[in-house]
Amino acid sequence: MIKALFLLSLLLVQLYSKNITICSYNVENLFDLENDKSEYKEYKPNEKSKWNKKTFDIKVSNILKVLNDMNCDIVALQEIENEKLIKLLQKKLPKYAYSSFSKFKNASVGLGFLSAIKIVENKTIDVKFSDKLFRPILENTFVVNNIEFKIFNNHWPSKKSNESYRIKYAKTLFDSVNELPRDYDYILLGDFNSNYNEFETIKYDEKLNSTNGITGINQVLNTTLDKKYITYDDILRRDKREHYNLWLDLEYKDRFSTIFRNNYNTPDNIIVSPALFDNKKMSYVKNSFKIFKPDYLFKNKNIFRWQIKNEIHKGEGFSDHLPIMATFTTDKIKNSIKKDENENKISTLYKKIKLIEPLVIKDAIVIYKSSNNAIIKQKNDRAIFLYNNAKELKEGFSYDIKVLQIKEYFGLKEISEFEILNSNQKEKNYKTMYVDANIDFEDTKYQNEIIQNIEGIYKKRDLFFDNKKVRLYFKDKELEPKDGTNIIIKRAQIGYYKNGVQLVINNKSDIDVN
Repeated sequence: MIKALFLLSLLLVQLYSKNITICSYNVENLFDLENDKSEYKEYKPNEKSKWNKKTFDIKVSNILKVLNDMNCDIVALQEIENEKLIKLLQKKLPKYAYSSFSKFKNASVGLGFLSAIKIVENKTIDVKFSDKLFRPILENTFVVNNIEFKIFNNHWPSKKSNESYRIKYAKTLFDSVNELPRDYDYILLGDFNSNYNEFETIKYDEKLNSTNGITGINQVLNTTLDKKYITYDDILRRDKREHYNLWLDLEYKDRFSTIFRNNYNTPDNIIVSPALFDNKKMSYVKNSFKIFKPDYLFKNKNIFRWQIKNEIHKGEGFSDHLPIMATFTTDKIKNSIKKDENENKISTLYKKIKLIEPLVIKDAIVIYKSSNNAIIKQKNDRAIFLYNNAKELKEGFSYDIKVLQIKEYFGLKEISEFEILNSNQKEKNYKTMYVDANIDFEDTKYQNEIIQNIEGIYKKRDLFFDNKKVRLYFKDKELEPKDGTNIIIKRAQIGYYKNGVQLVINNKSDIDVN
C-alpha cells in the first residue's frame, strides 16, 4: 500500500511539474535559394559565391545537428531569412509542434521560435529608425501545465552602430515588460550585441559610447544598479523592476558565446525576471545556464563558423555564435542561498559577485605589498587582491578585516572597500604561503596568489620556462626587458585579465634580468 501511494505521488509530480530547457542560437545567416533582392551579396543564390543547393543543404544539415543535439524544448533563433526556413527546420524536427517568425519588410533577416511548448500568442514589437533597418522584437506567450509565461526574442543592432541604437531597443523592451504584473514570469533572450558587462567595456570605445557610458543591457534593463550587478541575493529585495543576467552563473573564464580577435564576448544573453525566483509558478533552476559547446563547434581553438573565403562559400562550418541554454521548472524549488559554512574565509568572496552585507575575514596575512596595493591570504585558504586601498596594511602582518564590497575587474577578483578591525601579530614565515611554478596557471583557484622563483626567457610579452609559457605584465613599462632576455622572477602576482592568465610584475626588486 505504501509503495503504491509512493508511485502514485511520483506520477502526479511528473504530470504536474515539468522542466523546460530554453535555448537561444544565432545561426549566422540562414538564407534560402530564392532571390528576394534583400539578401546579403554573398547569399544571392546560384551566383559566383556558390550559395547553391549543395552549400544550402550543408548549412541546414549543420543547423539541424546542433538543434537535435541540444534537444531544447524552446529554441529562439536569430538571423533567419524568412518563415519558410523556420517551417523547413520545424518539418525536419517533428518534436517542435509550434513555431513563429517575424521580420521587417525589406530586411535581410528576422528571428523566430521553434517550440515543443504551446504558443498561445505571437506578437511583433516594432523598433524602427529613420536611417537604418534592423529587426523587430518577437514576443511569444507560452503555456505549460496551465502556467503562462512570455519570452522576448531579440536581435539588437550590431556594434557597427553606436549605443544609442541599442538604448532604443532596451527602452522599447523595458516598456513592454514593465506593463506586466510584478509576479509574471518572462525571459529576455537573444543576440543583444551587448556584453553582460557592457557598462564596464563601453568606456574604452569612443565610437560606441555615444551615451555617456549608459548602456541598454545594463542601466536600461536594470541588470545593474549603481554599477553593481543584480544577483541572486537581491533580485527580490527592491520594488524597482530588475533583471538577472544568467552569465553571472558561470566563472569569468567560461563567459563567452563568440570569440573576436582572441577576445571572449557575450552578445547572446538570457536575462530573467524577478518572478522566476519567487517560487510561485515557473522558476529558474539555479546554475543551470550553460553554453552548448561540443567539440565539433570548434576548429583550431576558434568557433567553427560558416566558412566563406574570398566571398565564396566553402560548404563547411556552423555559426560564429555558440548556443546558450537554461532550465526552468514548474515544480516548487528552493532558490535561496544557503549560508556558507566557511563564511569567514577569503574563498567565500570568490563565490559572490557583490556583497549585500559585510563579511568579516579573520587572520588575513599580507603576503605582498606594493605602494597602496596588497595581497592578503589566509592559511589553508585563498589569496585576494586589494587595489589602491591598502595604505594602512603592512607586509607580513596579520589582520582581522570587515570586507564591505568586492568587484571583478575583467576577471580579477578584488576587495574594493574594507575596514581594519584588529591588527594582529607579525607572521615571520609568511613567504612560505607563496606558490611555485609547478602549479597549473590556468586553474583559477590560484588567482591572486604570489608565485616565486621562476627562471625563463622573455619573448613577445611571454615568459618561456620548463616547456611552459605565461604572459607577463609590467606595471612599470620601463621594467620590461628586451626579447630574448633571461629573467628570474623572485615574486609576482598571478593575475587575470579578460580571458587570460598573466604574471604581474610590480617592482624592480621582484625580478633579476641577465
